[in-house]
Amino acid sequence: MAKKALNEMSFLDHLEELRWLLVRSTSAIIIMAIATYILNECFNNFIFEDIIFAPTRADFFTYTYFCELSHQIGFADSICITELPFIIQNTDMEGQINIFIWTCITAGFILAFPYILWELWKFISPALYEKERKNVSVFIFVASILFFLGVLFGFYVIIPMSINFCATFSVSKMIQNQFTIDSYIGMMKTSVIASGLFFELPIIIYFLTKLGLVTPSFLRKYRKYSVVIVLIIAAIVTPPDVVSQIIVAIPMLLIYEASIFISVFVHKNKLKENV
Repeated sequence: MAKKALNEMSFLDHLEELRWLLVRSTSAIIIMAIATYILNECFNNFIFEDIIFAPTRADFFTYTYFCELSHQIGFADSICITELPFIIQNTDMEGQINIFIWTCITAGFILAFPYILWELWKFISPALYEKERKNVSVFIFVASILFFLGVLFGFYVIIPMSINFCATFSVSKMIQNQFTIDSYIGMMKTSVIASGLFFELPIIIYFLTKLGLVTPSFLRKYRKYSVVIVLIIAAIVTPPDVVSQIIVAIPMLLIYEASIFISVFVHKNKLKENV
């Protein structure tokens, strides 16, 4: 891809730009983390009570929806959840303080993600054509929507399925599930952030195709492997029933197929430009 910047930058100049990108992005995350703390204090600890620990209750939206769905498709109460037999405990003196701080930082990262994308766009824009730079608003909007959809998918699908599986799995009736707050919050952070970033796959494929590092034929060739990987992930994070695995797997497969479609579109445009 031809570089369109008027003034060539040295390697050290690029490092300086990258440093300021990280500084501004980190500052945005901290600001949003502080805003999260203020909102949490103003609304009676709603972040933990109504968001973080909501999937631990049997009346959580996902559980009730899946139960209704199972009745509609003739599975009766096969995936209905009446209780989640586990407790969450803190074993470290400063454990709850650390959890509170890192939860605010994670929320700050999620809320500041559109701004981080803006900073990233400014960093890579000198390497783009002029007409591509004009699409900055579209890029940030689409990438942000995909990320937030991924976060919601992680929160409403991946996390409840994982909690249900871990809470009900037991190798012996002699063992009671008592999860530490670190493991619970860690699972939640990993699930929502990983899902959000996975939903960015179409954007990543767009740029990789632009750079010539990925082609539609390459993605089609390895489609069968991606299906296997997605099904394995779905099997790991869901209870051992087909319905739950399909619910998790379908959106992930659709994201991969959308990435192939985008790659085809970009690849065709590249071929036209080279004619």
